[in-house]
Amino acid sequence: MNDLAYTPSVDQVSSLRGQVALVTGASRGVGRGIAAALNDAGAIVYATGRTVASANLAPAIVRVPCDHTDDAAVRGAFDRIEAEQRRLDILVNNAWGGYEQMADASGRFTWTVPFWEQPLVRWDLMITAGVRAAFVASQHAARLMVSNGRGLIANISFWAAQKYLGNAIYGIAKAATDKLTIDAAHELRKHNVTVVSLYPGLVKTEAVIAAGVFDLSRAESPEFLGRAIAALASDAAVSRWTGQVVVAAALAREYGFTDIDGNTPPALSISDL
Repeated sequence: MNDLAYTPSVDQVSSLRGQVALVTGASRGVGRGIAAALNDAGAIVYATGRTVASANLAPAIVRVPCDHTDDAAVRGAFDRIEAEQRRLDILVNNAWGGYEQMADASGRFTWTVPFWEQPLVRWDLMITAGVRAAFVASQHAARLMVSNGRGLIANISFWAAQKYLGNAIYGIAKAATDKLTIDAAHELRKHNVTVVSLYPGLVKTEAVIAAGVFDLSRAESPEFLGRAIAALASDAAVSRWTGQVVVAAALAREYGFTDIDGNTPPALSISDL
């Protein structure tokens, strides 16, 4: 984490009035929560996803059905934002297919099998529907942000980039996401566009709650990550974070925001996993 001091006012943290944001993969889970939090902070929010039309989102959020493995559909989503808003200030790359098809046709749970037994579809779900989706969205966003002279791209990633967490493809995907952050930040720095990898802790998504096997006493709400992004987007000195991994709970201590229940979840480090 960066140790430069910055203490924004409450208004700075909470107000994104006039900013335009796109959250990919916002039909449910983390993406839905981020879209909700950015909307609450006053941003004009566009939400994409394959089933976003039926998602539980606030009426003010613009729903744009989009499969992020379909390049034409992705281009159409960005064309719509450009036509309607003439700008894009925040991109959150959350689209991710990696938690789909956790079991094979026989019902065997395949997440933890050795890499040589992994179903090849998992590569596509994590790399094509995850890393490549983030790359393509970032290309479109960068063109808008460079022309506007500012912007923030947040790539949702995790500690699997740095430590083995039970699945080799998962580690490859998250490491690639972090490398995308580092190199895109290098190329965008001179254009005043900031790129970060944002790490959540355990998040109380619909799937995590339904699993019934996790201790949720100190878990984060999906909206908590959105509050972290809102704090970054409100920081006039946000470029100090560019190219870095930022942990949502650590940002809460840096910027002084809390989760929706008023609590501050613990900031996990690699040694906690």
